[in-house]
Amino acid sequence: MATAAAKSKATKVPDNATSKLTVGQLVELLLPLFLLALLITLCVQLLVPFVALLIWTTILAVCFYPLHKKLKAKGMKNKWSATLIGVVLSAFILVPTAIAAAGAASSVPALVSALQSGERQVRPPPERLHDLPLIGDKAYVVWQKASTDMPAFAKEYGPQIAAFTKWLVAQAGGLFVSVLAIVAAIIFAAIMLAYAERAREFMLRILSKITGSRANGEHYMDVIGATVRSVANGVIGVAFVQALLVGIGLFVIGMPGAGLLSILAMALGVVQVPVVLVTLPAIVWAFSVKATTVAIIFTIWEIIAGLSDAVLKPLLIGHGLEVPMPVILLGVIGGVMAYGLVGLFIGAVVLAVGWVLLMEWLGTPAKVKA
Repeated sequence: MATAAAKSKATKVPDNATSKLTVGQLVELLLPLFLLALLITLCVQLLVPFVALLIWTTILAVCFYPLHKKLKAKGMKNKWSATLIGVVLSAFILVPTAIAAAGAASSVPALVSALQSGERQVRPPPERLHDLPLIGDKAYVVWQKASTDMPAFAKEYGPQIAAFTKWLVAQAGGLFVSVLAIVAAIIFAAIMLAYAERAREFMLRILSKITGSRANGEHYMDVIGATVRSVANGVIGVAFVQALLVGIGLFVIGMPGAGLLSILAMALGVVQVPVVLVTLPAIVWAFSVKATTVAIIFTIWEIIAGLSDAVLKPLLIGHGLEVPMPVILLGVIGGVMAYGLVGLFIGAVVLAVGWVLLMEWLGTPAKVKA
């Protein structure tokens, strides 16, 4: 017994030594973690201002990567192919914007001056305007006042006109900034396409680390790429075609502000809002100022244009990816509501990946079409 007690005293470590050792171990464990967290925080803080630009750059690069590969297959050099795509896309954005801006800058001041001086009069309102529910009578009175005495109308509704003008200028400034941001994203996307293979390998290594194997990484990279291209074709592409058809009708009939209304129609199509918000007022205007036959033909054309998405979306959305179209559309709508315009792709990608994971968990994995 005495020998056992002596051995226990000899092997017992003092309490203060144990505590010092524990504190040292904690420091050695927590300090690298703290420094790593600090480094990640600083990196995120530095990248936050460029997150939207990086997302759009990646989206554009993914969308035009197949075209880049086709151009290289036809013998074009890698960097020349990327440069050509960047120049064409930038011109596609800048040229219509410059034309619309120049036209607005030259016509709007003259129009405002002519209306205020009474040199330009507004057509009298049609009697059928009374038939519109709720707003028909009030709209008729305001329109009638504008057609009979424009200077008095401008004086009476001066605060509302001034507020609307300020709002319009602010929206125009925001649109200009957005156009510049898109052009910047196109330039960076062209640079990314020039180094597409390296960028793809980098992303593949990240996904392989996350999913546990290179095969899984390639699978989910295919899912993400196919989803992005599906949304680009089935949402933005369809919205562009729909806006083009609507705009043709507006320009042919001579609708005031046809260009801006066409842009608005495309914006509504992108966020999955019916373009009837644009076509219905245009149809009302056509029946009020044009011959009945012309107005009827215009109405038929706008109805066809407004319903064109119902035919095109099933053909393009989900093409190349075995993810149901409702899943993609839910992701698009929910993404726009949560994250704005870039949510078109974020929402669709998240739901598509979630759907693939669900199918794999159920034992029926989705397959990406070649």
